[in-house]
Parts: sequence; C-alpha cells; structure tokens
Amino acid sequence: MAPPFVFPQILRALEEDPEDNHRLFAQNPVDVTSLRPSDLEEFVKGVSFDLSDRELFCIEDQDVFDRVYSLVRSFHTLPPPCKCNLVESLRSNLSVLLPNVDSISRSAQDQEDEVPIIDRITSHRNALKIYTFFLLTVVMTEESLVSSVDSIKVSSFLFFFFFCFKIRFWCIDDVDEQVAGRGRKKQVVQSWNWEPQRGRMLSLIANSLEINLSLLFGSSELDENYLSFVVKNSFSLFENAAILKDPEAKDALCRIIGASATKYRYIVQSCASVMHLIHKYDFAVVHVADAVARAESKYSDGTLAVTIIRDIGRTDPKAYVKDTVGADNVGRFLVELADRLPKVVSTNVGVLVPHFGGESYKIRNALVGVLGKLVAKAFNDVEGDVSSKSLRLRTKQAMLEILLERCRDVSAYTRSRVLQVWAELCEEHSVSIGLWNEVASISAGRLEDKSAIVRKSALNLLITMLQHNPFGPQLRIASFEATLEQYKRKLNELEPNRPAEDSSKEPTSDGESCNEDGEIDDLQPEVTNNTHLDSLPDSCQPENGEELREKDVSVPDIGNLEQTKALIASLEAGLSFSKCMSASMPILVQLMASSSASDVENAILLLMRCKQFQIDGAEACLRKILPLAFSQDKSIYEAVENAFISIYIRKNPVETAKQLLNLAIDSNIGDQAALEFIVNALVSKGEISSSTTSALWDFFCFNINGTTAEQSRGALSVLCMAAKSSSRILGSHIQDIIDIGFGRWAKVEPLLARTACTAIQRLSEEDKKKLLLSSGSRLFSILESLITGNWLPENIYYATADKAISAIYMIHPTPEALASTIIKKFLSTVFDVVGQDQAQNDTDDNTVDCLTTVHVAKLSRFLFVVSHIAMNQLVYIESCIQKIRRQKTKKDKAAAESQNTEENPGATQENHSINAELGLAASDDALLDTLAERAEREIVSGGSGEKNLIGDCATFLSKLCRNFSVLQKRINLQLLFTVVENAPSEVVRSNCTLSLGDLAVRFPNLLEPWTENMYARLRDVSVSVRKNAVLVLSHLILNDMMKVKGHINEMAICIEDDVERISSLAKLFFHELSKKGSNPIYNLLPDILGQLSNRNLKRESFCNVMQFLIGSIKKDKQMEALVEKLCNRFSGVTGMLGLMIHSYTCYGLYRKHIRYKSTPTLADTKQWEYISYSLSLLTFTEKGIKKLIDSFKSYEHALAEDLVTENFRSIINKVRLTHAILFILLMLYVSLASGCESEQGKKFAKPELKACIEEFEEKVNKFHMEKKEQEETARNAQVHIEKTKNMESLVVPSKVKDEPVEEYDDDDEEGVSDSEIVDPSMEEQGDSLKASDSEEEPSNSEEELSDSEKVPDSEQSGTTSPYSLNQNTSAGEEEGESESSNVKRGNRTKLSSSSVRRSLRSSSRT
Repeated sequence: MAPPFVFPQILRALEEDPEDNHRLFAQNPVDVTSLRPSDLEEFVKGVSFDLSDRELFCIEDQDVFDRVYSLVRSFHTLPPPCKCNLVESLRSNLSVLLPNVDSISRSAQDQEDEVPIIDRITSHRNALKIYTFFLLTVVMTEESLVSSVDSIKVSSFLFFFFFCFKIRFWCIDDVDEQVAGRGRKKQVVQSWNWEPQRGRMLSLIANSLEINLSLLFGSSELDENYLSFVVKNSFSLFENAAILKDPEAKDALCRIIGASATKYRYIVQSCASVMHLIHKYDFAVVHVADAVARAESKYSDGTLAVTIIRDIGRTDPKAYVKDTVGADNVGRFLVELADRLPKVVSTNVGVLVPHFGGESYKIRNALVGVLGKLVAKAFNDVEGDVSSKSLRLRTKQAMLEILLERCRDVSAYTRSRVLQVWAELCEEHSVSIGLWNEVASISAGRLEDKSAIVRKSALNLLITMLQHNPFGPQLRIASFEATLEQYKRKLNELEPNRPAEDSSKEPTSDGESCNEDGEIDDLQPEVTNNTHLDSLPDSCQPENGEELREKDVSVPDIGNLEQTKALIASLEAGLSFSKCMSASMPILVQLMASSSASDVENAILLLMRCKQFQIDGAEACLRKILPLAFSQDKSIYEAVENAFISIYIRKNPVETAKQLLNLAIDSNIGDQAALEFIVNALVSKGEISSSTTSALWDFFCFNINGTTAEQSRGALSVLCMAAKSSSRILGSHIQDIIDIGFGRWAKVEPLLARTACTAIQRLSEEDKKKLLLSSGSRLFSILESLITGNWLPENIYYATADKAISAIYMIHPTPEALASTIIKKFLSTVFDVVGQDQAQNDTDDNTVDCLTTVHVAKLSRFLFVVSHIAMNQLVYIESCIQKIRRQKTKKDKAAAESQNTEENPGATQENHSINAELGLAASDDALLDTLAERAEREIVSGGSGEKNLIGDCATFLSKLCRNFSVLQKRINLQLLFTVVENAPSEVVRSNCTLSLGDLAVRFPNLLEPWTENMYARLRDVSVSVRKNAVLVLSHLILNDMMKVKGHINEMAICIEDDVERISSLAKLFFHELSKKGSNPIYNLLPDILGQLSNRNLKRESFCNVMQFLIGSIKKDKQMEALVEKLCNRFSGVTGMLGLMIHSYTCYGLYRKHIRYKSTPTLADTKQWEYISYSLSLLTFTEKGIKKLIDSFKSYEHALAEDLVTENFRSIINKVRLTHAILFILLMLYVSLASGCESEQGKKFAKPELKACIEEFEEKVNKFHMEKKEQEETARNAQVHIEKTKNMESLVVPSKVKDEPVEEYDDDDEEGVSDSEIVDPSMEEQGDSLKASDSEEEPSNSEEELSDSEKVPDSEQSGTTSPYSLNQNTSAGEEEGESESSNVKRGNRTKLSSSSVRRSLRSSSRT
C-alpha cells in the first residue's frame, strides 16, 4: 500500500524528502523542459496511457506520481495538445473515482472482512487527494499564466499606441503587422480554449465535496490540509473578476465555499476569507452573497450567514470611518444578503442596529436598505401561531419606526437613501394605510431640505406614493369630504346609540393631523362647490358638491358596522393624504425656481402626477412652469416641453385646441411669451398637427357650438404664436381676421382687435401684398378708427393702439403719410375745433386757454399715439437705410463680379483703390447719414417749411411741458430728471425711469453725465420705481450700453432690499455680470467695499452683500489679487492723516504740536472691521496666505480692534483646516497611487506652510495684545492730563480772577476749523454744512498749542492727544469729559481750601 499523500505548502515541497519517510513525495522527477518536442509528446502519451489503462489508484504508484508531478510542475511550458491530454486524463479519472465512494459503502455492508475494505478506502482517499491537488494546481498555474498574458497585452497596446502617436503614424503598417503577429502567436497559445476546461475542472472538485466523504475520512470532519488547500485556492480564484464572469466556474466556486463552510463546518476560516473578499474586492460582493445564500438554501443551514452578520456587528463602528471602501462593500453585501435571505437576516439584525450610532454614513445607508428589504420580504409568511405572528408584527413595526427616525439623519446621503427605501416599499405595497400619511408628511417636509439629493429623493417618493396610493385615482379634497360625510351618516344609522360627540370629535382629530402638515382645519366652500365626487369605484356623484348635499345621494351599502368603520378610517386617511399633497404645492413652486436642475425636473414630474390625480392647486402650479421654457439648461427645457405635450397636446385635435386657447386666455404677458416660445418649437417639430390648427380656426370663426368671443380671441392668439414659425398658417383666413377681428365681436371682446392687429403683422410678405391689393384701404381705415376712436376701454386702448400703429408701419407702403393724417385728425379731435389750423394758431399765439379745457383721457391718448408714431418712424427710417445699404452692397458686389469677368482683375483693384482715395464710397455713406438725420429732424420739426409727421404739434408739446410749475427754467434732460426725482406720482416716476433706459440706448453719450442720477432711482421710496431702475440698469450694463461706474454699490445694496422681487433681480444681475469676460465683480469689489463701509448700512446686511458678491468669484488668481487689494485698503483709511503728520514732522515740528485724532474714529474702526470680514470670506491658496502675511505692515494698526483680530483668527482657522484636510487627502492619494503626488494637494499640503501659519497667528495675537496695552496706557495718560488741567484751573491767583479769562471752547474751535479747511465744491451749500463739518473735525489754535507745550515730556511722548477723548466710548471716559468741560466753560464754583488741598494731594499721588 502506498504511503499517504499530504498536501504541501507549495508544489515543489513534494520534492523534499520527508523526515519520517511516511508520506508520498516525488523521488525521481523528470525535467520535461529539456525534452525535445517529440520526446515530450511521447512522454505525455505514456502518462495518459497509464492513467487511462491502469486502475484508478495507479496515481499512487511512485513512477506514475513522479511523471505526473513533472508534467504539472512544468505545465505552463507544455504545448496545448499535451495540456489537453494531461488535464483530460486527470479529470476523467477523478470523475470515475467519485461514484466509487458509494459502492465502497455498499460493499462494506456485504463483506465481513474489513481489511480489504480499509485498504480500498485508504486508496480512494489517497487518490482523491492526489487528483484534487494536481487539478487545482493546474487551474492556479494556468490562471496565473492568463493574468500575466493579459497584462502583457495591455502594456503592448499602450506602448504601440503611444509609439504610433509619437511618430505620427509613421510605418503604421509595420506596427500593425507586429501587433497582429503577436496576437496570432498568443492566439495559438490559447487555442486549446482554457475557459471550458476550467469550469469543468472546478465543477468536478465541487462535486467531490458534495458526495459522502465521511466514509473516506472516517468522520464528517475532513482532513484539515485537504479542506484548507481547496478553500484557500477557491477564495483565491474568487479574487479574479474574469472567473466570476464565467457562470460555470462561479457556480462551482460557490458550491465549494458552501459545502466547506456548511457541510464540513469550516466556518471560522471561511468567514475570515469572506470578510477579506468583501473588504478588498468590490466586484466580488454580489457573488459572495450568492455563495452564502446558496449554502443556506442547499443545506438549510444559515450558520455561515449568521457568523458573517455577527462578525460585522462586532466590528468597531469607528473602523468603517477610516475604511470607506470597505464600509461601502460591507453595506452592499448586507443589502444583497437581506434580499436573498430575509428571514435569516431578520433574526440577527439586532447585532447590526448599534451601527446606526456610528459615524460612517455608508453603513447607515446599508442598514436602511437592509431594513427596507426585511420589511418587504421577511414578514410575508402567514403561517405560525398567534404569538409568532405578534412577534413578527412587533419586529416589523420597530423596523418601520427606525426608518422613520432615519429620515432626520445628520447625513444627507442617509436621508436620501431612507426616502428611496420608502419609495421601494410603496412600490412593493408594504406600507400600511395607517403609516401612509406619516410617510407622506415626512416626505413633504424633506422638500425643503438643504441638500439637493434629499429633495430629489423626496420628490420621487411623492411621485411613487401618488402612483401606488390606496385611495383611488382621484384625490380631490371635496370628493373625500363629501363621501366621508355620507358614510358617517350611514354609520350613525347602523349605530343609532352612538354618542353625537364622537362624530364631532373625529373631524377635529383629523384636522389636527392635517395641521401638522400645515393645512387649515376648515375648507373653503368654493373648493367643495367646484369639484365632484369620484373616490369610490362604485359611486356615481354629480360634479357640484352642494347639489350632492341637497339631493342626498345615497352611497353604496358595503356591509356591516365594522366594514363601514374601516371604510371611514380609509376615507379619513385619504383625505389627510390629499390635504398633505395640496399643502406641498407652494413648496413645489419654490423648487421650480431652484438653481438645481434636478429640483426643477422632478418638481415638474410631481406636478404632472398631481394633476393626473386631480390634487387641488396642481393646475395653477403647472401654469408656472411656462417661464422655465427660457431656461438655458437643456434638461429643464426638455422637461417643460415634455410636460406641456403630455398635459395640453392631446390626441383629440379639438380638445388640444381648447386646452391651448384656454391657456392663452388665462396667461399673463410673461406666460404668453413663454407659451409662444413653446408653441413655435412644437410647430417646427410637428407636434401641433394641421388638424389642431384647423380646430383653432373653427374656434376663431365660431364654427363650433358654444364658442365665446373670448375663446375666439384665444384661438387667434395661439394661431399668431404658431405663425411665427409657419407664416402660411394665417394666409388662408385673412378675410376672416379682418371681418371677425375688427367686426362686431371686437366690441364684445375688445382684446380681439389687438390680437387681430398682431395677426396682420405676422403675415408673410406674399400675404401682405395680397392684403394691400384686396382690402388695403378698408384695413387702414379700420386701424385709423381704432387709433382715433373712443369705443375701446381705457385699459385696452393703449395696447391696441400700439399694435395698430405697428401694423401700419409693417404693411403700409408710405406709413409716414397715414401717420401724419392720424396725428392731425387726432389733434383736432382733442381740442374739438373745426380744423387743425385753428388749433395750431392758438398754440402759436400763446393762447393756451384751450389747454385748460382739454379732456385728460383724450390728451393722454393723443400723447401716447404721438410718441409711438415717432418711435415707429425712427425704426422705419433705420430699416429703410439698412435696406438701401444692403441693396447698394449687393449692387456693388454684382458690378465687381461683372468687371472681373470682362476686365483685368488688377485694373479693377486699382479702380477700387482710386475710388477709396477719392472718398467716393465714404461720400455715399455720408449722404445716407445726412438723409437719416434730416428725416429724424423732420419728425419733430416745428418750422413752417419743414413740417412733417408730429412737427405740427411740436409747439403744443412745448407749451404743455412748460405749463408745469416744477418744470420751469429746465430744459432737455434736466427737465426729465427733475420729473423723475420730484414727481409726486410714483407711476410717473416709474414710467420716466423706463424712458431713461430707452434714451440711454438711443443716446448713450448724452445720458453718460447723468449716470449718478440714474443710479439714484435705486433709492426711491416706491417699490415699482426701484424695481424698474434695477431692470433698466441691468439691461444697460449687461448689454454693454452703460459702463459700470463707481455707483455700482447702489445696486449691491439692492441685494438686501426689503422687497424679495427687487432682491432677486439684483442677485440675478450680479450673477449674470460675473459671467461676462473675466468677471467684472473682481475689479468692482474693492470699490463696492469702500462705498458700503461709508453708508449707514446694517452690519448683517453688509455681511450678506459681501458673502454674495465674493461667492461669485471662483478663480484662485483673482482671490489672491483681492487679498493684496483689500490689505492695502487698511492703510488707505487713515492715509491722509499720516501724510499730514509726516509733512509737519519734516518741517521740524514735533508730533505733540499737531492736534489730530490718534485713536481711530468710529468710521475708521467700522471700515477696518468690514475689510477684515471681507478678507475672511476669501478662499486662501498658498500664494494668498503668503500675500496676507507679507502685507502685515498695512493692517497691523487695525489689530487693536477685537472684531478685526477675530476675523483674522477665523482666516487662520480656515487655512489651517484646509491645510489639514488637503494634507490627509494627499497622503491618502499617495498611498493609493503608489507615491504619485496630487496637484490639488500641493496647494496647501506643504509642511513649511503650517509653520508660516502658526508664526502668523502668533504675530497677530502679539500685536493685538500690544495695541490693547498701548490703548490702555494712552487712556490712563489722558485721564491724568485731564485731572492736571482741572487742578490748574482751580488753583488760580486772585488777580487772575478779576481779569477776563480766555476760554477755548468748542465754538472757538469750530471757527478755526472753518477757516482752515474749505471745500470749494461745498461753498454754495451755506453755513449749515460748514457748521456740521466743524463739529466733526476740531481744529487747533495758537493758545491751545501753547497750552500743550506746558505738558511734561513724559506726557508728550504718549501716543494719544487730550483732544481724542471726544471719540472714546467708555462710560468712565464720558464722565471725565463732561466734568472737565464743565470746568473749562467757566462754571466758577467756589471751592473750599480743603477741597483744593485734597485735589492737589490726589493729583500728586497720581
């Protein structure tokens, strides 16, 4: 009998001689690599023949064992045929050996002699081990070879790719041949198709573990070396992603792991290997979960799963914070395991719950997913007794409570994941009706979460809840209330003894639950009146809720009392859900204005779903998606377009037309512009079909019964919108437009005439010509009557007249002639005189009595028509000039081409150069410009020889303007700005603000000196004026029609305007301004900071403005430059004072002779605080922090202020935190990338920067303490000086008392101040301004200088002056000031000699 086979640590260990000589080893191995190919082939054939011809146990023979070992040792060098022969022989022998194990057990029962049976068992066991060892060794050898070949392939491909790119594809054919040759050689090596062989070999090893091996090994526990070798190599193969993609190989590995761990109790080692796989290889997570699940399902033993779960539960939660990849993989594994083994995981989930308190959000996310899987799958078993069912119910309820609690997790990722799990549970119908409203309430609250991913998940959850709601397809509040009321009456009939107060309490409790969602208890009656009941599938209710109550429609009888109560509870839950969804409509409107595209898209989807289920308020909210069509984000526009198509574009053309015209009727101006944009796009794409267009014409022409004039107008509006893309739409109904649009229906619906004017403008050029030929005179007479008539209402006239004037200039061949006629006729109508000449003569003779009797409405209309005709005439002149120039260019081009064909090109070029020198081309352009200027002058010319268009009423307009007393002695622009500033009517000021924008576009050079006055409109008390000023200035600046002047701080202040609309417009302006060029805000920021610091602005408002402005600066270079600019601002605050002191010092005067404020004023302190705060908002790079340190001299004097120092400390803390984070990231990147450095980390990760930061912090703290000590010293010295002066004023000789004493009070100081500092620009402002200036800046006098010379040298050397006490803010200093000033101003109180002596003694002690 052969010695037993012991699994070695490595293959070559079989060549070592055993010490006890009691195991099988390779005694005479053959070096097959030295054999010739023919000899090697014969050698392999001999081995295969022996293995197949002899018995299965021949592998134990020393000769056969040595030869097989020699081939396996050099398996990678064998040619493919030899590999196939060897592998097939070993595999076939093992496959035959396995069934013999059962035959051994049967023969053992029949034979009485045990010795032969024991020998056979030993031989079978030995052969099983040897075959398994050699086959797994072949697998591992071949897999290592394949992996090395794959790496060579990748390296070769990259090498040749870069080589070809470097030489720019030179010799590309040769390279391709080399690559192809290498590929063919490798293909030959792999021609024996290793993958099927690998799968069959691993399946055979898995089969060997699944048979009854207890007879071979004597017990259920197999040989430790055998199991260790098999399991170790199986888990090693699990680390190869390519093997796991092979279904047969993966199945075999899963079977091996399951059998080893479960059947043979190899738990501890298998669990450790599984945890290693999970932590290190993310691709193996799902496959490991499959292996664990298969083990439990095949052997009905979840020991392996339970052991892994408990091992994960015992892991320290802090370990997952560091190992983020491992935490992610462990979480995925738990979710996959819960999906496959819900009952096993549910019984052991308690060990995982403590990880909810860990810091790793990935583990919490995974546990949330696990609970979701368990709730959906682990408690569906209806079998079991009452106690087990009760236990499962309590467990499930506890899991649901945890999920509700996790909706408020600190991590946004976890909150988002919880909401996703709730959506999955809703899809699985695993959420009960009792819990439905609580989930909906939490989800609605998460719509206002600060994280975009949480809001997205909340929106998706609400969409899912609507799709899978258990309450019905219609969720109107009135429907539920009506049905609920009827069933409550039904319940009272079934339960007559029921107390009345119970029924009254139920709505109250329901109302309280709704109050938690933000809903009001009592519903408005009109909501109930306008909806109908359709909640129950069997109920048939009328649309009017009041009619329902009056008729007392009976409800279906659903059964007994308990069923009725259950239905009432369900209806109450449905009512609460409907109220919750309705209450979330305002939040959805806010989300549609979000900067996150996902918010907008999902909010639109939710609104569409709400409209489908008829949620109250959804229809109105959907109207607000129209302006989003102008969004620059393509995804948002596509979402709006898809929503528009699904809501309004129906299959039925008539219904589609009705939806569109109703939308056009109810839309405001902004919505109509967006609707026109969408309709144009849909018409061009063919989404709006010709049948829909025909249906719109039927509505306009009243061909559909029940059509109203308003619907006709709406249909024509939609057709005008569609005509912008396809002008042929209007051509077939020109006569209908004139007859209906300006006919009797226009008097019923006056806006129909305005829409008809728009339709005329949208006609194609061909249709316009047809209209002029057929009905031109009639049309112009109608338009003239519209303009000059009085039948249009006041609120509709102006818009209609505007469209009518535009239509005249659009289609009339000579519009100026008709316009002049209209003005003359209108002028005569306004003054009610026989002819125009009389009115003109009255105005020329300055007889303005008629001006006082003019009707205001007529005058208003007349002025409107005159101004719009003038504007349209200007546009018409410019279009004519452009047309002439295009024709001239076209003509010159054609002439040049003809000359090139007939004459010499050189001569043609010479002629052009001669014409250019003579200025012939320039003269033509100058002639056109002269004609244009003359035409423009003729518009308003009042001369007798050049009267044209509105020149006839020029004198009247001039008289009219001068009639206002406020406008006297003002002309031109000054007159207009006077009106803008002083007009009592905010409507006048608002309209004039808009007119200033138009003038700035037309005459930018004339308006340029008045820029400051235009910015001043941002401070107007009227909201409409400020809003229009923001809009006008935004338009002018963003379109480069106005330069950004030094008054841009006025716009910045509007960011904190009390009106949200103005604040939003100002923010939008700066957001768009930051996109222009290299971000102009970067250059404007220092000036804005300086201006805002001098304004009386709240600190909170200033901080908000600077946060917004600095947030728009993204570039590091700009941030670095801002650091230096802002630091220089510190020295600029008191720069003039320092210059004055320096000049006096140069002339030999001491610092003590100059009376200046050595302590900073409140204004200086305020500016320092604001500058330092702005610095703290910047993002500091390495260069930025170095610039801050280098500029220390410029702001060291400001460090005496506590707030300034705190701001610098916040900068240091921010930089230190950034440095620490980036240093950790760099170290992590280096560890992952094998020493590669991160460019991002280099910004802050340098160790020497940390030392600089610490040194800078120490320096700031040191200077702050020194400055505080200097201030305290100066303050004490000041108090001493004041006390000394007080004593000197008290101890006075008697002879001085009789003489007049000269006092240097504040009035004298003020007079000196006025004589020293004179602002030339303020001389005309009067004495009041001088007095205010003098109060702020006290001056010096000779007497005061002489007094200061008496101060001892020790006091003179201090840094503070006695006169700086006026700026101190402490209570004690103010008392000292008041006391000293009382003494100075001549309050000669008679003091006793004892009090004088006490004062002197105290002064000497001081």
